[in-house]
Amino acid sequence: MTDTAQLEERIGSLGSAIVAFSGGVDSSLVASLAVRALGGQALAVTAVSPALATGELEGARDVARAIGIRHETITTAELERDGYRANERDRCYHCKSELYERLEEVAARRGFAAVLSGANADDVGDWRPGLTAAAEHGVVHPLLEAGVGKEEVRRLARALGVPSAEKPASPCLASRIPYGTAVDPAVLAQIDRAELALKALGHRVLRVRHFGILGRVELADDELDQLTPDGRDAIVRAVRSAGYAEVEIADEPFRSGSLNASFTKRLVVAS
Repeated sequence: MTDTAQLEERIGSLGSAIVAFSGGVDSSLVASLAVRALGGQALAVTAVSPALATGELEGARDVARAIGIRHETITTAELERDGYRANERDRCYHCKSELYERLEEVAARRGFAAVLSGANADDVGDWRPGLTAAAEHGVVHPLLEAGVGKEEVRRLARALGVPSAEKPASPCLASRIPYGTAVDPAVLAQIDRAELALKALGHRVLRVRHFGILGRVELADDELDQLTPDGRDAIVRAVRSAGYAEVEIADEPFRSGSLNASFTKRLVVAS
């Protein structure tokens, strides 16, 4: 079992660092460790683009303030990259390439020695082209290096009092669009509106998958079990209010990374 001292020692050896900071539990843990190890030589940076869900930036600011790390934002332009807009299975490579290029520029301009990510050991088993982009830019993954998986990430985050220790995963809005369907700012905004409408109903763990005129709602297992007929009607109205003509509520509970699952299985079979 990893302790925070080991992780802080690794980060402290860098001298200074920028943390690619979404405000999720992984990057928040790294940011907390970084400010403990580096003090004022640690900086959390959040990327802002149309793919960032409403409320995520405010949440990141709150976490940064709570753990005491300096926090700034940058604007990324992944939508200007053909590979990202095309939304093939390497979409995250193009997104992370944009992110890490921008963070590299900030680090070089301001004298930071490294860029850190919140990638953890469980990410290795999934389809993660973003890790390829990270390798190309020399990004350091303290949690991954130490073999820290998601369960331990949350344990360490709780131990350090990180406010986002129990925060559900919230990847970019483009992750709701099936591979092969182009990423478009208007579609991202529509997904965001639909998910905000569902959150306003009290749902916490959810996705609205975009299939043209159809919005497919996925809910957490416990929320799905407790859903009443009136609750289903409210979901349909909420998603329609975002501009979807048709609404489907998935019978299976939400599972993070579900769009990658079948592709990852095919990779294993092919190998």
